[in-house]
Amino acid sequence: MSDQISAGVTVHNLWPTQLTRTNLPGAEHANMVLKKLIVDQDAVQEDVTGQYLSQNLMALEHPAIKWLATCIDRAVLDYSRISNIDYSFEWHVQAWPNVNVNGDYHNLHNHPHSWLSGTYYVNVPDQSAVKMHRTDLNPAEISFFDPRPQANMNAVKGDGQCNPEFRTLPKNGDLLLWPSFLHHLVHPNLVDDPRISISFNVIFKNPTSHF
Repeated sequence: MSDQISAGVTVHNLWPTQLTRTNLPGAEHANMVLKKLIVDQDAVQEDVTGQYLSQNLMALEHPAIKWLATCIDRAVLDYSRISNIDYSFEWHVQAWPNVNVNGDYHNLHNHPHSWLSGTYYVNVPDQSAVKMHRTDLNPAEISFFDPRPQANMNAVKGDGQCNPEFRTLPKNGDLLLWPSFLHHLVHPNLVDDPRISISFNVIFKNPTSHF
């Protein structure tokens, strides 16, 4: 079978769901500072991970936070250009730390009232020593799910349009960014070293001017 597309065929990639991934330069040094900052905060604040609506890590006057805020802003601009958004807009970032100790995970969810959501990975512990007693365990990975509920009903091998799940194991220093409507979950951390990340929402300052 020829791998050439026939002449005259127009391809429309309908309803794409874009997810960007960047490993940030300078992450190795920044993560040492951010890890201590988050661990110290977790020690004095009850349920620091669960209280995401009542805090904004980006408001801290801290050099490492300012570095991360700049990197997030750069990622948002890149995402908007990939999305062919050709007008200027303003946004703010609301962020919170996640500390997942052994056994912790995040249930399936999305992020209402936001445009984009993302996570920056400070410490993703090595899970290779875990004794896997089940084949469906994916420790410390994150899964994203096709937002079209019926899309996998006619799944065809090799057709990426029908793959219901995208799963990946982030690396330290990775910044993931995706549309906030996208459902996702975080698989359990199965080692004693905590899985530490910073999640955030990108919110339009003047939302009515963008619709």
